[in-house]
Amino acid sequence: MDLNINSKIKLNNGVEIPLLGLGTWEISDGNTVVNAIRWAISAGYRHFDTATIYGNEKGVGQGIKNAMQECDLKREEIFVTTKLWISSFQYDKALKAFERSLKSLNLDYVDLYLLHWPEPTHRQDAWKALEKIYKDGKARSIGVSNYYQHHLEELLNEADVIPTVNQVELTPYLYLKDLKDFCENHDIRLEAYSPLTKGRKLDDKKLMEVAQKYNKTTAQILIRWDLQHNIIVIPKSSKEEHIIENSQIFDFTLSEEDMSLLNSFDEKLYIGMWNPTLDRWK
Repeated sequence: MDLNINSKIKLNNGVEIPLLGLGTWEISDGNTVVNAIRWAISAGYRHFDTATIYGNEKGVGQGIKNAMQECDLKREEIFVTTKLWISSFQYDKALKAFERSLKSLNLDYVDLYLLHWPEPTHRQDAWKALEKIYKDGKARSIGVSNYYQHHLEELLNEADVIPTVNQVELTPYLYLKDLKDFCENHDIRLEAYSPLTKGRKLDDKKLMEVAQKYNKTTAQILIRWDLQHNIIVIPKSSKEEHIIENSQIFDFTLSEEDMSLLNSFDEKLYIGMWNPTLDRWK
């Protein structure tokens, strides 16, 4: 698979999204996230993911503005994602929350706006708000996060706009093959958050053996695994050396044999707050 840091994938509405992005969950607002954005831009990243609940939209926007000026980049060269939190899942609240996000980011539009969780009471109402935001041209694409097959089936039954992206936790240790197949069949792109298992599996002996074979870190192997599954991936780091390391995954290709081996690591390991098999807060 011939990929590079500029590689993009086309969404179902024709919008192109960079395959590699920088996640910003748990990165503090202010200088910490501003610096992370600057280092990422310098390393070649053009895709940045935030959310209302992260509390760092202002810093992400400032970091993007600074980097655009320093590197003479145009707005259309940067892909920005943010997400609607569940406290604003009613229609009117969702519209107002989106406007607050735009103001915090200091942007005229976002490239992707997501429902953050499949909150059970108002998620369909919130999706209607996202459809309006999309039709008004304030979000170039809309999607969901932490949705699994039953959530998507419900949404697709009523949606006027098919979600472009479903952002979920996805690693060799949580290989959601059925969800992957479902999304592919419905032209919904998967995007992987926490691809590095929040560090839990970076010292796993069998993963280390694969990494040694390619003279790469275990983190780089995990990111490359997602990319070779045609999955958008957003590793998070606020450290310059890790941001750079996470981008150095385009000079090797995992063999079919090693991809199959990594697929076999699946142990249904949920690192995040949500276990969708229970359909409730974990």
